[in-house]
Amino acid sequence: MHANLYALGAIVLWATLASLGVTLKHVPAFLLTGLALVIGSIPAWPLVRQWRVPPATLALGIYGLFGFHFLLFIALRLAPPVEANLVNYLWPLLIVVLAPLFLRDVGLRAVHVAAALVGFAGAAIAILGAGGSASAAWSWGYLPAVASAFIWASYSLGTRRVAAFPTAAIGLFGLVSGLLSLLCHALLEPPAMLSARDWMLVAAMGLGPLGAAFFLWDRALKLGDPRHIGILSYLTPLLSTGLLMLVSGRDFSPSIALAAVMIIGAAVLGTRAR
Repeated sequence: MHANLYALGAIVLWATLASLGVTLKHVPAFLLTGLALVIGSIPAWPLVRQWRVPPATLALGIYGLFGFHFLLFIALRLAPPVEANLVNYLWPLLIVVLAPLFLRDVGLRAVHVAAALVGFAGAAIAILGAGGSASAAWSWGYLPAVASAFIWASYSLGTRRVAAFPTAAIGLFGLVSGLLSLLCHALLEPPAMLSARDWMLVAAMGLGPLGAAFFLWDRALKLGDPRHIGILSYLTPLLSTGLLMLVSGRDFSPSIALAAVMIIGAAVLGTRAR
């Protein structure tokens, strides 16, 4: 139960990321990611002595936090954003179905697969029902979107395979990943000036979806069943879409109601499976 609560905490924080990202869409993507990740690591700075992790563990952390965001932003630039975001939300499904390949003591039942597929269908309805439309045109941007989904799923499962490390070490992962993102900004993006309001919103993003959420997620993965956590993650696109509609003043549509039923039902089904 505690693991699911930690996971839900991370999910709620991640649900705010899209709204914050839309508000800060004038800020270059790598600059925004880098600043937010560095700010998100600050609460762990007093625990710097717990940052001593093997090089392989640090590499895994950079692979997850930096690799995921790098490929996601590339995908959002090359492909239609709504569809690319939808493809990226394959990561909860991948966590569920890849768990037996990464973890020896975890099996996969038909009910887990069914719940994951229902949850992904609900996520698709939630995102596309918010105003996007499926496009039949192929875009190479979908490949980095799939790759980013695989990176986050494999990183999440990989943290269970490496030597145990303190959750405070997530601060090191975020700091190094943030600095790499800032390097990408310096190399690939034009310089930008941020207003006082921008800095406040960036700080909120860093302390929330790109900060505290990672620490909560790590605790959830250390304590819980990755199959259940993966299925619960389908709440993220639903909550994110709902928050975007509230911020924009749009009415909730029947598709959002259907998505809510499917996603919540899938989460209940998956977490009750033994």
